[in-house]
Formats: sequence, C-alpha cells, structure tokens
Amino acid sequence: NYGECEICNTPLEERNIQQSFWIKDKWVVIENVPVGVCPQCGEKVVTAEVGEYIAELLKDSKRIDKAPFISVPLIKYEGATGVS
Repeated sequence: NYGECEICNTPLEERNIQQSFWIKDKWVVIENVPVGVCPQCGEKVVTAEVGEYIAELLKDSKRIDKAPFISVPLIKYEGATGVS
C-alpha cells in the first residue's frame, strides 16, 4: 500500500512502469518498476526497497552493457523559449 499522494491526497494506485535514467553517457530504461501512481495528478513514488534495488541496477555497468539497446527519435525543440 502506497498511501495517499503528498500533493493532492488522492489514494495512490500500484502500477508497473518504465523508468529512464541518464547514467554517464547512456540512457538506461528499467522496465516493470513497481510504483505508486496518483490517478489525479500523476505523481509517482517508489518504496525504499525499490529505490535501493534501482540504485544497485544502475551501478552494475556489466549488466547495463549486456542489456538490449533501443532506439528512440531525437527531436530538437525549436519553439518559443518562454523567456522575455
């Protein structure tokens, strides 16, 4: 049980998601990460145990190097900067 969202107090729902991280010069995606997700505002939380396991996965450079690679489109943002 993940409890309630700290932002909007809505009960969190357990889901498995993909979470991505930049590790040095590599984009690493971890699949099937169990998280609590707020259906109202989208806030996501992980348990301490899950967070520790993710940290261990991200330290394992051999595992990262052996993992399958994916390609993603890279699009340059060329719109307004929002700065006046």
